[in-house]
Amino acid sequence: MQLLPGFRDFYPEDCARRNYTLSVWREVAARYGFLEYDGPVLEPIELYKKKSGGELLGQLFDFVDKGERHVALRPEMTPTLARMVAARERDFKKPLKWFCAPSFFRYEKQQRGRLREFLQLNCDILGDASPGADAELLALVIDLLRTFGFGPQDFVVRLSDRDAWMQFALGRGVPQERLLDFLGVIDKLERTQEAESRRKLEEFGVELEAVRAFIADPSAEAAKLQGIMADLKARGLAEYVAVDLTIVRGLAYYTGLVFEVFDRNGKERALAGGGRYDALLEVMSDGKVKMPALGFGMGDVVLANMIEEVPAAKARRDAWIASRNAAEVYVVVAEESRRTEALGVVQTLREAGWRTDYALSAAKVGKQFQVAETLGAKFAVVIGAEWPEVKVKDLATREERLVAAENVATLGRA
Repeated sequence: MQLLPGFRDFYPEDCARRNYTLSVWREVAARYGFLEYDGPVLEPIELYKKKSGGELLGQLFDFVDKGERHVALRPEMTPTLARMVAARERDFKKPLKWFCAPSFFRYEKQQRGRLREFLQLNCDILGDASPGADAELLALVIDLLRTFGFGPQDFVVRLSDRDAWMQFALGRGVPQERLLDFLGVIDKLERTQEAESRRKLEEFGVELEAVRAFIADPSAEAAKLQGIMADLKARGLAEYVAVDLTIVRGLAYYTGLVFEVFDRNGKERALAGGGRYDALLEVMSDGKVKMPALGFGMGDVVLANMIEEVPAAKARRDAWIASRNAAEVYVVVAEESRRTEALGVVQTLREAGWRTDYALSAAKVGKQFQVAETLGAKFAVVIGAEWPEVKVKDLATREERLVAAENVATLGRA
């Protein structure tokens, strides 16, 4: 049986890397006061048809279930979050600062930085329309990547304004009902051949030169973003951010501020992206709930690629994994006649919180020590002729000491 295209097996070493990513995501989100939530992996397809629009609909894993419902595996979290908040918004004090880090599914071409199943961190602030909320979310994005070991030489957050592009399009005669199609062309401008971009823009009556001129002069948008930039400067984070009108974001619900995060070398796809979606909760609740909102998503696939490329980030990840080795203590059964006593020692150590392993069947003492070192154990506890004392060996210093069996959980330390 072959693994399906775009999906992954997670062997222990892969799980360790995944757990590292999840650990950093959760640690930094909590540091910023975000609470974790989750939702169903399966939603009615209408949720995405109405809220996400365009390209994403063609990437859905969708099917009709046994109850004759047309459903889809979640391709993103914002529609689910909006549905959840709209249902119980009176139960929560504002602003809400929520995050989740589950799996998502998109049926698209497998390539570097893009799979069909992936983990994604989603962080959202709901109920605050101020530039301070925008800056808080951007600071979180930056701090996440800094915690992974990236510096200002490694990544940049590119800020833009979706409303500015809407006004640009309407001012050049693009019909209201075709705005999203127009924004889709702009969103792919950097990844499309010039002749193709020119042809697509001409369908809207817009010249490529006019688009380029608008992008080349972001001064008006920079002025609008001054409050956000001042906030980030006060935090010492301004060097990570730049105004860049090539950023549009393809999803239909974005309004106002949008941003994407890229590696400085331009080798990878976007590391993260998001923005404001101030009208989405009103749409989701049929006008009953009006609440400003903004958020971002950060996938694990591009992030993992970049960690491999940046030595400082890779070293930090590997050190984290090494510190959480499979066994801290390895119990060496030097005399098989003492296996019953050894099992008691193993259980004592585990109940005391030590990650402990041992040979499940008889093995030579030398082989057991080899396994202990392979597992990265810090200590070996030898059960043999010294019983009811045990020999504790520090595998780094080779120092040995005898400890009473009943005190084994201290490993001979005061």
